[in-house]
Amino acid sequence: MDARKLIGWNLRKLRVERSLSQERLALEAAIDRSYVGRIERGEENVTISVLEDLAAALQVNVGSFFAEVDPAEPRPSPLKAGRKANGT
Repeated sequence: MDARKLIGWNLRKLRVERSLSQERLALEAAIDRSYVGRIERGEENVTISVLEDLAAALQVNVGSFFAEVDPAEPRPSPLKAGRKANGT
């Protein structure tokens, strides 16, 4: 898996684990929501500054985006569409 896809995979996994929408994560990291989607799809060559902002919003260290992925692990599921009860 190339680095952009690895970062995107781990970003989506961390975001979904925290029940954050792309919109909420983007708001907390002060970046555009569509940019979050492109990062998750491995379409963006993201800067370290953006990774730092995303890591801070997710309360993880930047190294979490580079964690090796088990090839047998299924792609992280998307969150259910619609507004969340807790406002996220």
